Amino acid sequence: MSHLLFSRRQFLQAGSVLAAGLLLPDLAAAWPGKKLTYKIAVVDLMILKRQKLGALPLTKEIGADGVEVDMGGLGLRDTFDNQLANPEIRQQFLAKARELNLEICSLAMTGFYAQSFATRPTYQRMVQDCLDTMKLMNVKVAFLPLGTQGDLAQNPELRPAIVERLKVVGRLAEKAGVVVGIETALDAAGEVELLREIGSKHIQIYFNFSNPLKAGRDLHAELRTLGRKRICQMHCTDEDGVWLQNNTRLDMRKVKQTLADMNWEGWLVIERSRDANDARNVRKNFGANAAYLKSIFQAG
Repeated sequence: MSHLLFSRRQFLQAGSVLAAGLLLPDLAAAWPGKKLTYKIAVVDLMILKRQKLGALPLTKEIGADGVEVDMGGLGLRDTFDNQLANPEIRQQFLAKARELNLEICSLAMTGFYAQSFATRPTYQRMVQDCLDTMKLMNVKVAFLPLGTQGDLAQNPELRPAIVERLKVVGRLAEKAGVVVGIETALDAAGEVELLREIGSKHIQIYFNFSNPLKAGRDLHAELRTLGRKRICQMHCTDEDGVWLQNNTRLDMRKVKQTLADMNWEGWLVIERSRDANDARNVRKNFGANAAYLKSIFQAG
């Protein structure tokens, strides 16, 4: 009997091994991994329609899936010149986006490109105005560039003030249930350290491809250093000069592979990469770039 039981056990084990050998390739084929989703957007400011309702039909013409809407000019005001604070204008935007099947992927505080986030006395009001608008429009990501006056590589003395202010912004963003994506002049390792100091998962990096490219850094190494959880959104373009498909220093297929390796998915937002010979031809420049990105990131 023991001999028979042993033989049966051997038979079952052998059958299990054989079955595993036969089934595993099929299982791998059946579950190759989650398909990553990428959506393509344009910046309303860069298509010359800052906070204008016409940005939406133009975005549709360009062929993008959505638009990053600016919070408006800043100058010497206490806060942004935000037309979306007007309920009538805001509802027009939301209704037109629904009609055209477009999404508003983010709100941008580009006024901080030229104004100092480190020293503006009304920064909390400005950020809160953005967060309030996000809530009313169901937008989950804000873009906050630290700009030239907040360049921590050139002005390291501003770091304590910027870190403390971003801690405040992180608490405001947490309360609002959104993420504020910052753009800095630091390399990826420097941004990892900055995020560690801030200590809020509601402050992440809004990655701009042109920054490492201009500085001569390895774009792919920078992406991997930051990793999936630290990047909320991407400006997926380079400086102006040529279209993305003609840019020899930006291999978009390699970028797609790097993002796949990171398991990162989300919005790729076209900011620049306009043809230097026809820079103001919005439909031509952004249409070409949107079509190219879709051919890479949405093919198949």
